[in-house]
Amino acid sequence: MWMLAFMVLPLLGILYISWHVWVLLPVSSVWKCVVLALGIGSFLLMFLNFGRRFDGLPLPVATACYEISTSSIFVMLYMVLLFLVLDLGRLVHLVPRSWLYANWHMAGAIVVLLFGIFLYGNLHYNNKVRVSLDLTTDKPLAKPSYKVVMMSDLHIGYHNPRRELARWVDMVNAEEPDFILVAGDIIDGSMRPLIEENMAAEFRRFKAPVYACLGNHEYFAGSPEAQRFYRDAGIRLLSDDSAVIDSCIVVIGRDDRTNLRRHSVSDLVGAANSKSTPQSSTFKILLDHQPYNLELAEQAGIDFQLSGHTHRGQVWPISWITDALYECSWGSHRRGLTRYYVSSGIGIWGGKFRIGTQSEYVVATIRH
Repeated sequence: MWMLAFMVLPLLGILYISWHVWVLLPVSSVWKCVVLALGIGSFLLMFLNFGRRFDGLPLPVATACYEISTSSIFVMLYMVLLFLVLDLGRLVHLVPRSWLYANWHMAGAIVVLLFGIFLYGNLHYNNKVRVSLDLTTDKPLAKPSYKVVMMSDLHIGYHNPRRELARWVDMVNAEEPDFILVAGDIIDGSMRPLIEENMAAEFRRFKAPVYACLGNHEYFAGSPEAQRFYRDAGIRLLSDDSAVIDSCIVVIGRDDRTNLRRHSVSDLVGAANSKSTPQSSTFKILLDHQPYNLELAEQAGIDFQLSGHTHRGQVWPISWITDALYECSWGSHRRGLTRYYVSSGIGIWGGKFRIGTQSEYVVATIRH
């Protein structure tokens, strides 16, 4: 059902936009065909991206193809919304028919409006928001407080290259954290740009230990290759595993739900308890990329869960869809004694646009 919708809805959107563009542009049929061919071709490039066809191209060309193809999805979405508003305006006699037929002024206004929207979206994406989070506990800690930088969904690759990653590393190091947590999707898809740009060396510049879990995009990239990259980058990957920090904090990393055989949260807590003494007095953190079934962490006695994956839809109105799909699609949440944070991600998939959402990193203080 989802795959059918994924195929049919973009096709309907393309047909809807194409008809409007055809009747709106006051140019010859040849030029109309050229404009539509460029637009539809940009969208169809996306399927080459999914098939990893860009990996054989020179890196700058592959990057440009990725940016164009994935950005076209969001441009198409906003063109559909814009033409829907204009059509509704016609139905209620607020928009004259002449505005939508062979009208240079309307065509220019639409281009300027879309350019403004996506320029804002790009600038907003590049502005990384620092989110403060205070986590108090009655469990004993080895020192008065711990400072933790938390991130998710870096999606490094063609569109988030090494120079962008370097900026993020500098931002995190400036916080002087005790440790760093990453809730999956460090890798966007293809391993090729990570290897060619030696991004593992950039991760080794972190001045604090990094703990991470797998996300669904690590499986798109190939889980063995992703895990090898994590080792080269000095990242402690917790795939259905846990790590103990100063005998008082336990970080549990759950494998992504892409792996249907991953361990349950209760089993992971049981295994983690065997590593720590006393078991009941450790502050337990769960890294679980996709924020489904939040009640499982509560039932297993987790103190704090960090998730990502949703991006909160990246752009409005997709954020309305993610808000409806998830118990918590972004921000802080609580269930009983368990606290949660679902990050909208520091990076992004596809076009670099944030409209109605934010790119963020979390600076949390764990204190007794």
